[in-house]
Amino acid sequence: MTARMDKRFADLKAEGRPGLITYMMGGDPDFQTSLGIMKALPGAGADVIELGMPFSDPMADGPAIQLAGQRALAGGQTLAKTLDLAREFRKDDQDTPIVLMGYYNPIYNMGVETFLDQALEAGIDGLIVVDLPPEMDDELCIPALAKGVNFIRLATPTTDEKRLPTVLRNTSGFVYYVSMNGITGSALPDPSLVGAAVQRIKAHTDLPICVGFGVKTADHARAIGAAADGVVVGSAIVAQVAGSLTADGKATDHTVSAVTTLVSGLATGVRSARLAAAE
Repeated sequence: MTARMDKRFADLKAEGRPGLITYMMGGDPDFQTSLGIMKALPGAGADVIELGMPFSDPMADGPAIQLAGQRALAGGQTLAKTLDLAREFRKDDQDTPIVLMGYYNPIYNMGVETFLDQALEAGIDGLIVVDLPPEMDDELCIPALAKGVNFIRLATPTTDEKRLPTVLRNTSGFVYYVSMNGITGSALPDPSLVGAAVQRIKAHTDLPICVGFGVKTADHARAIGAAADGVVVGSAIVAQVAGSLTADGKATDHTVSAVTTLVSGLATGVRSARLAAAE
């Protein structure tokens, strides 16, 4: 599984551009619609897919992603069904890396070994588990790495030089730099500060540095992509899903196309990032 992620970032480096990492909530607003969104993302320009595992108490998520998780749970989505989404996606796409993102509780309830075996079988390439710090690596990180599943760590503006080596120690795939303090969906950070932070982290690792939080438009993606190896977009995508639904939260004929239209614009911004930086 690590090979698929490494190849994708090697290909991006060869192309001379950052990647677009798109977050979607598994099962939002229902299984079939979210599968349709997932299948459409690569064609719209997504290079890596972050697949959200809905959880009832998402302490680090802003309102848009919290509501997406609530819609998914109300529709009957579970961790097992989220893995099923990946399985269905893999029937047609063996190239796009998939990263599961969420919280440890559903994984713990399933059982770490069972979860990792099923994640491998479903074609999962990496994990982002936001409530497991490095001090708890034995819980999931080390077993995941032993099975060949990337464990992607978050770094933040408050991750100082003393803490950074600890955060990076067992990280693989890429580093997710959360470009501001606070919850998801906040305002766009100052791109110059992001660039300085990316360079600071690169002094400690050869892994790609992908930057998220606050990216909503093609211009945002272009600005952040000028310095980063990847641009992560989440809240804007789940908000696009929400905006396409009926008053009672059901999918419409426009739900998938609403997402792909947004992602296509973001991809255009990402692909022009290096050109903008050179001007």
